[in-house]
Amino acid sequence: MLKIGEFSKLSRISIRMLRYYDEMGLLTPETIDPFTGYRYYSESQLFTAGRITALKDMGFKLCDTAELLKRWEDREILEQRLLAQQEAARLQAEESARRLRLLDTAIERLRKDELMNYDVTVKTIPERRVASVRQIIPCYEREGDLWGILMQETARMHIQDGDPCLCSATFHDGEYKESNVDVEVQKTVRGDYPDTEHVKFKTMPAVQVASAVCKGSYDQLNEATAAVVSWVESNGYVFDAPSFFIYHVSPHETNDPEKFVTELCYPVRKK
Repeated sequence: MLKIGEFSKLSRISIRMLRYYDEMGLLTPETIDPFTGYRYYSESQLFTAGRITALKDMGFKLCDTAELLKRWEDREILEQRLLAQQEAARLQAEESARRLRLLDTAIERLRKDELMNYDVTVKTIPERRVASVRQIIPCYEREGDLWGILMQETARMHIQDGDPCLCSATFHDGEYKESNVDVEVQKTVRGDYPDTEHVKFKTMPAVQVASAVCKGSYDQLNEATAAVVSWVESNGYVFDAPSFFIYHVSPHETNDPEKFVTELCYPVRKK
């Protein structure tokens, strides 16, 4: 049997934490001397202590750790929980990477004394023939699913690109939605082609838009949008139809987000 101090040293868990684990019923001493109150642990409990530390380092909460210890021999359940924790850690890592990228960009611009300004212009996008896919998708990040459908269903049709070839996404919802978003992707084409199961060919009328070009990652789109909205309100225009983005340089052309070129287009009319 090991006194609590010895067990603490061997397990690399502080005495304070061992007492806390005892209060939680996570790791209780093998025996407690009724006269002195000394706590004694068995050598085999070092394995349990190691498992607790390992699960804690993986990010499991102590309440989850207690449940996993009870089902430690159930390899199937254990693997499921580990896989779920792995996925949560992966998503957290992606979010941390995104925040670091934002910080890096902000610091770089600050050091260069660059103001995050966007030039807004009013222009007319002429009438154009497009191949279009419109669906309700789980979230905005799944827009790529629609492009996949468009490319797959037209792969054997030998479609000629429009001149210029514009790839765009229109957001039909009247508000920002966290799920089930109504998105339409379009690519300009030359000539007429039969509709497929999901791809529709149609002529889009000319449209007047307030436009701003955003160079760099999509993390900047909110700021560019704010610039357009401010310009529209200050120059006597009102929004007239759902907004759309034109992807001049997209993930299809480069894996470097800093090389993306996105044009934000907001249909407008004079008040």
